[in-house]
Amino acid sequence: MERSNWTSPVVGFILLGLSAHPKLENTFFVFILLMYLVILLGNGVLILVTVLDSHLHIPMYFFLGNLSFLDICYTTSSVPLVLDSFLTPRKTISFSACAVQMFLSLAMGATECVLLGMMAFDRYMAICKPLRYPEIMSKSAYVPMAAGSWVAGSSTAMVQTSLAMRLPFCDDNVINHFTCEILAVLKLACADISINVISMVVANMLFLGIPILFIFVSYVFIIATILRIPSAEGKKKAFSTCSAHLIVVVVFYGTIVFMYGKPKSKDSLGADKQDLSDKFISLFYGVVTPMLNPIIYSLRNKDVKAAVRKLIFRKHFTQ
Repeated sequence: MERSNWTSPVVGFILLGLSAHPKLENTFFVFILLMYLVILLGNGVLILVTVLDSHLHIPMYFFLGNLSFLDICYTTSSVPLVLDSFLTPRKTISFSACAVQMFLSLAMGATECVLLGMMAFDRYMAICKPLRYPEIMSKSAYVPMAAGSWVAGSSTAMVQTSLAMRLPFCDDNVINHFTCEILAVLKLACADISINVISMVVANMLFLGIPILFIFVSYVFIIATILRIPSAEGKKKAFSTCSAHLIVVVVFYGTIVFMYGKPKSKDSLGADKQDLSDKFISLFYGVVTPMLNPIIYSLRNKDVKAAVRKLIFRKHFTQ
C-alpha cells in the first residue's frame, strides 16, 4: 500500500521504560538523578572556566566548552523524561513532544561525533604543525568549525526525525524504551521503513564512520610525532595535551559501537534480556558518558584544574 493512503491514528506514545521491573525503578531514579546533577555541575563549571579564564581562550578549550554545553543539552533532552518514567508507570508522551525529543537526541549525538573530529584536528595541528598552529587555528577558523558541527548535526537529525515521524503508526503505540529512541519508534511503524534504514546507514557513515577514520588518522600522525620527541619529559607533555580527548573518544564511540554492533537474540527469552540490556547501555551512553567528560578533562588537564581552583578562590574571596 502506498504511503499516501495511510493515516496515523496515533496521537501519542506510551514509554514502557522499566515498568516490567518495578523493583529497579526507585534505585535507578536515585542514581540517574544524582548523575544528572553531577553532569549539570561538572559541565557547567567547565563552561564557566572556559569563558571567564582568559588563559583558556584557545581553540582546544573553546571546543571543550562546546562539548560541555552539548552534553548538558543532550542529557536535558532525555533525562527528565527518564526520571518521570520511573515515577509514572507507562508514561505517555504526545506525538509532537516525542518528535522534539527524538530530534534533540539525534542532533546532539551527531554534533558530538563531528565535534570530536574537530577536536582531533586541533590536537593534530598543535602537536604535528606547532609553527603553523596559530595561523591555521585562528578564531576565524575554529568558531566556524564548531558552528559547522552544530549545523551538520541538526541537519541530519531533522532529516531522520522527519522521515520517522511521517510514518504511519497503527494500534501499537507502546515504545519499549525510556525515550523516543528512533530504532524503538521505527519498530512500531506499519509501513515499509527501507527509506529510513537507508538514510540511517548513510548518516552513520557520515557521522560515525568518517569522524572515526579522521580521528584514527589524526592520532596515527600525533603518536608518530610524539615518538620522535627526544626527551621523555617532552613526550609526556605532548601526550598529556591529547590524552583526555582520546579517552573521551574511546568511551563515546566504544559505547555506540557496542550498543548498535552486538548480535541480536532470536529467542523470546533472549530478546527480553537483550531489550533490558539495550536500555541499560542506552542509559550509560546518555548519562554516564556526559558525566565522565568533565571529570576526565579536569583530572587530565592542569590548565583546567588551575582555572577551577582560581574560580573557586575568586568566589570565596569575593564573599
